[in-house]
Formats: sequence, structure tokens, C-alpha cells
Amino acid sequence: MNELDCRGLECPGPVLQTRNAVEAESPRAISVLVDNEAARENVARYLESQHFQATWESNGADFVVKGERDQDALLDSRHEESARTKETKVMVVVASDRMGRGDDELGEKLIGNFIKTLKEMGQDLWRLILLNSGVKLTTEGSSCLPDLKDLDAAGTSILVCGTCLDHFKLLDKKQVGETTNMLDIVTAMQLADKVINI
Repeated sequence: MNELDCRGLECPGPVLQTRNAVEAESPRAISVLVDNEAARENVARYLESQHFQATWESNGADFVVKGERDQDALLDSRHEESARTKETKVMVVVASDRMGRGDDELGEKLIGNFIKTLKEMGQDLWRLILLNSGVKLTTEGSSCLPDLKDLDAAGTSILVCGTCLDHFKLLDKKQVGETTNMLDIVTAMQLADKVINI
């Protein structure tokens, strides 16, 4: 089993090191030691995206994320991906908990209306990324939560910046979406057919 010690690395360091090990050695099993909740979530999600079964356990103040890869599942997923027809992938990046400048109360209403109306994009809405104060929209008490949960249930991938959640002390308040990192965001930009920034 490959073992990585990624403690002390800033986002997206743990995911980058994990990716490098997976790409270089294609291990059947890997163990990654991290020292914060956001890194634990990011590494586990990355491993799952690479067809590992990811589990984790606490190790004092640290976390050990383990992944085991099922080669049959990997082959099946590659066949599915190659057979899938090409669809438009639109990624929307929301970097604030309000829209526009001038009046904050109006800006909060506008961002709420924007999130509510995103469903009109239908299947083209592939991924929704929330950064900076935009992560506040995913936390308890946000008026946008029901609409974000509906988008999530409809299959839109919602990624929420872990560094931003940590900065605002909101990691444990997130109610929807997956905690993400800058590597995921940059990769998603490369894969998207169109990126809309709000």
C-alpha cells in the first residue's frame, strides 16, 4: 500500500500529492495522512473520482484516508464514459453571497433569485462552484439552501471551496455540496464547455 504524509500542506497540496502518486504508480491501495477536515474530504472525494473505495479514520488530531481500487469497476466506468454522448457542460462560479454592487439588501435578493432560476438551464448546468463569501449560501440559515438542495438532487455537481469555508469558520455549517479545492476548480474549468462567473 502506498502511504503519503500530507500533514502541514495547504490546499490543494494533499490532493496534488495524492494525484501524483495515483498517476505515477496506479496503486490498488493508498493511505493518505492529513491534518484537517477539508483535506480529508478533498482527498477522499479525489480517490472516489479515481474509482477507489475511500474510507477514513481519526488518528489523534489527524485523519488517515484510505483508498482501495476495484479494477473491474474502473474498466466498467471507462466503457460508460466512452459510450456517453457529448453533452454541453456549463460551469457556474459564484464568488459572493450577493450579486452586484450598490445595495447589499438588493444584492442578496438578486443572488437568491439567480440561484432559484439556475434550474432553467436544465441538463446543461453541469457544475456549480461556490467561492469566497459565496460559500455562505450553502450553510445553515441561508435562504438559498432549498434551491441548492434541489439542484443537488437533480444531479448538478455543487462544489464548495474548503479554504473559504475554513476562512469563514463555516466548515461544520455546510449543508449542501461537496467540499472542494483549487485543483478541482481548475480541472473543472478545463473540462467545462463554458464557464460563467458571477
